[in-house]
Amino acid sequence: MIKLRTFLMIAFSVFIILLVTILSIIMGRHSSRQIEGEIGHSLSGIAFQMSDKLDHFMWARSGEIELVTTLETLKQPERPEEIRHLLEQLRTSFPSFSWIGYLDDKGNVVASTDKILEGKNIAERPVFKEGIKGEFIGDVHEAVLLSKLLPNPSGEPLQFVDISTPVKGADGQPIGVLAAHLSWEWSKEVQRTILTPQLEHFRGLELFIVSKSDNTVLLGPEEMVGQPLPLVSVKQAQEGRNGWDLITWPDGKRYLTGYSYGNGYLDYEGLGWTVLVRQPEAVALAPLKDLKNYFIIAGAIATIFFAFLGSLLAERISRPIRGLTEAADQLRAGDDVNIPEYRTFHDIYSLSTSLRSLVDSLSKTESALGNMKTLAHSDQLTGLPNRVALEKYLEDTLPGMDPAKGKLAFMYIDLDGFKAVNDSLGHQSGDLLLQKVAQRLDSIRQPGGLAVRLGGDEFLFISPASPSIEEARTETERLANELIALLNQPFVIELQMVTIGCSIGAAFYPDHGAHPNQIIQAADDCLYLSKQAGKNRVTFAETPPE
Repeated sequence: MIKLRTFLMIAFSVFIILLVTILSIIMGRHSSRQIEGEIGHSLSGIAFQMSDKLDHFMWARSGEIELVTTLETLKQPERPEEIRHLLEQLRTSFPSFSWIGYLDDKGNVVASTDKILEGKNIAERPVFKEGIKGEFIGDVHEAVLLSKLLPNPSGEPLQFVDISTPVKGADGQPIGVLAAHLSWEWSKEVQRTILTPQLEHFRGLELFIVSKSDNTVLLGPEEMVGQPLPLVSVKQAQEGRNGWDLITWPDGKRYLTGYSYGNGYLDYEGLGWTVLVRQPEAVALAPLKDLKNYFIIAGAIATIFFAFLGSLLAERISRPIRGLTEAADQLRAGDDVNIPEYRTFHDIYSLSTSLRSLVDSLSKTESALGNMKTLAHSDQLTGLPNRVALEKYLEDTLPGMDPAKGKLAFMYIDLDGFKAVNDSLGHQSGDLLLQKVAQRLDSIRQPGGLAVRLGGDEFLFISPASPSIEEARTETERLANELIALLNQPFVIELQMVTIGCSIGAAFYPDHGAHPNQIIQAADDCLYLSKQAGKNRVTFAETPPE
């Protein structure tokens, strides 16, 4: 048989190994989530900075164009030289304007920078058709008319953002349009100002700008520009969220991706661009690998240390036992020996006896407390949860509810015909009927829901529902009709067939009140409407206007 000392050493070592392993896993996962979250939030912040700068830039440029339209020079189309001089000055001040032109109310280019397109009619271009109606800012597009007229040292396709604003006369009617093409190159400069400082802390960062209209890449790695980007992060950003995800991209690789949505700046509504900032998972989560190695080394050191400590403790515990064993062997051999007195061994024995008594006492006490708790939370007649259990359920459920993910349907139920059964067959039969009703209610209770007896023949049935009020009502109505049909089925009470019905009033949390008592009262009011309407039906609370 194995010696106590050896057993204790092995037990200590195994325990420490398991403990260190479990703690390493728990701490590793926690650290993983924490590091992932910190980096994800940083990427989301970078994306937000980019979208904010884009919107601010567009707001500033559109404001400049709008300001210029108020100048008297533009209200004198018969003086194109002065208008051209003004436009040249504006482009000199803001080089991001590749071309600026003044168009009359027919779409003819009266004056423009470098005289490009002067005398041409561009009435069919969106920059005129939309600009004559009011302020217009178009999405990124390749140049059509200007591709061969503007300087293009790189030879790459020119891309622009159109801005146009009507020029109004003294009577407030449009007499022309001031149109401008913003070179898309400015966005790359904004990208550099955002990413360059971050590259010192985040390796492998890449930034994307995605169009709202067709989800194509407007700015990003050259091979992806113009390609659609079907990512859940784009959809989430277009829903107005800013955040981050760890997702798989079209190239099959996983990236930690921050996203932000350009929803405008001040009075500029924005073009709905989505900004994504990604970092390869292996690069972003590299610190986790070092952390895991640290946990492994620390765990190995802790195992060796505690194994040695366990060895010392095992020796201290087993020494008195070995002494008694040796004394017993000597006595069996007939030697004259005094039994040594080991107070340590006596203390261990006393402690083990006390602990066994304590554990036995605690077990009995815990069992009694468990029974008392069950009785305190259960209706004594039906076994269903009572009002105390209802309050505990609401305390545990409501604070963590997200209305965007779901609602709670509260159905107030009152039995139709119960009093007649109770009066004709007696209270004992009435109690049996309530017990069977409770069993049927509990049989169709949804996961996460609750069936409660409020008192008498009144019950409250709570069930999870969809976040949409229309879907929630449809689901709840189907469940209520199922419940009515179930309670309409005959009961056998004291060998007699008994038939009852039920009326139901329904309301939803949080649509019909911020507090549970408001929801229950709303459902109770609807219950009486069901009673007045002929019973055996469900009535829903009216949805309050938003």
